[in-house]
Amino acid sequence: MAHMKSRLLSYAKRKYGTAPDRPFVTAPAFQVLRHERSGKWYALFMDVPRSRLGVPGEGSVDVVNLKCDSLLSGVLRDGVGILPGYHMNRQSWITVLLDGTVAYKDITPLIDLSYQLTSGGGKHITDWLIPANPAYFDIAQALRESEDSTIFWKQSSSVHVGDAVYIYMAAPVSGIVYRCEALEVDIPREYADENVRMRRMMRLRVLQIYDPPIPRDVLIHHGVNAVRGPRGMPEDLIQEIREITKSV
Repeated sequence: MAHMKSRLLSYAKRKYGTAPDRPFVTAPAFQVLRHERSGKWYALFMDVPRSRLGVPGEGSVDVVNLKCDSLLSGVLRDGVGILPGYHMNRQSWITVLLDGTVAYKDITPLIDLSYQLTSGGGKHITDWLIPANPAYFDIAQALRESEDSTIFWKQSSSVHVGDAVYIYMAAPVSGIVYRCEALEVDIPREYADENVRMRRMMRLRVLQIYDPPIPRDVLIHHGVNAVRGPRGMPEDLIQEIREITKSV
């Protein structure tokens, strides 16, 4: 129901001053609401085939994904019109049907809750640094084959949708080459070979390619002496990268 979506977007604009953006090249109708300062998502509006959601009817339906307390989400999902988060962490996100099944007055408090939970007041890392070995996976080739600048990547940390992910390429590159945004997380994927083992993966959209790469010396200067696994990006390192790339 387009009218319901319009009312909710107007509510978010009026209360939080946020206007939607459209980050998905292959799904231009999808709209995201973000916190102005952190850029973190607190709402994702989509139109999804009813068959994918497992709800009766034909065609697609407008929905909104919202962050929700894990205990409360279980209670809400017992009602009509509220489902586990579609393409998101199903324990901490919910998908709300916008076809009139759930009343406007019942959705706006859920938007408020999602805004509060994604405000960045907790200890969750929102900017990640992850390692990549060019001998195991050719990211450049994967991007050339991608129609929307996205790649799938092993997930071994608590990355959330909307988080920034910086990719550090091991030797012989030895530098940060990519800045990405997490579009989907916790995608089940059982895989193992002599180099890689995974049980889940995430889909990343590449936002920026650093050419030349951000060298290892810059990381060391900010206390990042090694990148052996996912870790948080120091804020001062992020700021220096912005300054470096601004002058290039």
